Amino acid sequence: MYFQEILGKKRDRIKLTQAEIQYFIKGYTQYEIPDYQVSAFLMSVFLNGMDIDETTWLTDAMLHSGIVVDLSDIEGIKVDKHSTGGVGDKTSLIIAPICAALNVPVPMISGRGLAHSGGTLDKLESIPGFNVNLNLDQYRHLIRETGLCLIGQTAEIAPADKKIYALRDVTCTVENKSLISASIMSKKLAEGIDALVLDVKTGKGAFMKTQQDSEALAQILISIGKNMGKQVTALITDMDQPLGTHIGNALEIIESVDILKNKCLPLQDDLRILSIELAAHMIILGGKAKELSQAKSLVNQVIQNGSAFSKLKEIVSKQGGNDKALDDFSLLPQAKHSEYIKANADGFVKELDALKIGKGAVLIGGGRMTMDSKIDHGVGVIMKKKIGEPVKKGEPVLEILFNDPKTLKNAADYFNQSITISKKPVEPVKLIKKTLI
Repeated sequence: MYFQEILGKKRDRIKLTQAEIQYFIKGYTQYEIPDYQVSAFLMSVFLNGMDIDETTWLTDAMLHSGIVVDLSDIEGIKVDKHSTGGVGDKTSLIIAPICAALNVPVPMISGRGLAHSGGTLDKLESIPGFNVNLNLDQYRHLIRETGLCLIGQTAEIAPADKKIYALRDVTCTVENKSLISASIMSKKLAEGIDALVLDVKTGKGAFMKTQQDSEALAQILISIGKNMGKQVTALITDMDQPLGTHIGNALEIIESVDILKNKCLPLQDDLRILSIELAAHMIILGGKAKELSQAKSLVNQVIQNGSAFSKLKEIVSKQGGNDKALDDFSLLPQAKHSEYIKANADGFVKELDALKIGKGAVLIGGGRMTMDSKIDHGVGVIMKKKIGEPVKKGEPVLEILFNDPKTLKNAADYFNQSITISKKPVEPVKLIKKTLI
């Protein structure tokens, strides 16, 4: 078999075989196929697509390029959640301890933030001492002991994905749905899960801007899961405005803790509602409830009785973090300065552009533009209004928390341009657009 033949078939829109895809992944992972040929292949896929068989075979080959964690000796149906990413998207920090408190094991291998989208690992590292760099033996041990573990991708997990993603990033082939799906599912299935809930974002702050594209991506992800013997549920959810009120690493820890302590403010209702919905679907897949209403009741129960928050404190302590910081927020990183972005007219909030707010948050140090960028865990944004709310001229809409005044100057245009005020009343955003099973 020659890789040129495989490359030519994809160029000519001829369906590849499973053996050809396995040959490609094995050869590239073992440095037998050069980057320039794989770059050409990726562009052919980007332009000509892959059908669901090819996408499933690609996922399987990438999955088996490394270790697939075996958690079969741990009791219970193992369930994880994956979000396609957005601004203020901190649900993992809330739903993982909820599910673990209900005896649904959650093996969670997460990522870091890139561009305008935040990352779970960066948020967790806001907690002093928290170690996301555990090995797979430690990962298995903690899931067995606590029902939960929150770590980053190790070198053994889907190494083919790491190589291919790095190449996609510099060849303008990131946005292809088949390549996105294979990347997501190869990593998630390597965790040792039995089932998966997907939060597929749509809107300005999402990587998929339209609901049609988000649904198409969700259907591919669900089909891959089914083809590989896993149960998958997908929710299509809004990312036109940031989720919740807090954007920034330590700030999102604070907001997540407030939700788990049942201290939700009205402006944070979207975060609370989505977290409960996602957790409820995980509880159903985990076999602890049959209907959504029953699952939601269980979720609310562990929030109200404090056991979900206790589970978060437990895993923070087990992973080396200072769990006292979850009760005393002064122990978390804090910004020195704050400034308000105010409404320029009376009316109603029409837009709070998640993409622009996310980019502004990156520029003040809350995110990274490259994987080597250093993050300032204390900076961020607190939203004082949400879409649909009335506002007076001069009233604060965003509070910016920052350390370096120069960074705020660079970010100010993004924050100011993110806000649109309408003279006419505006309908609140529909948070959960659709559920796909």
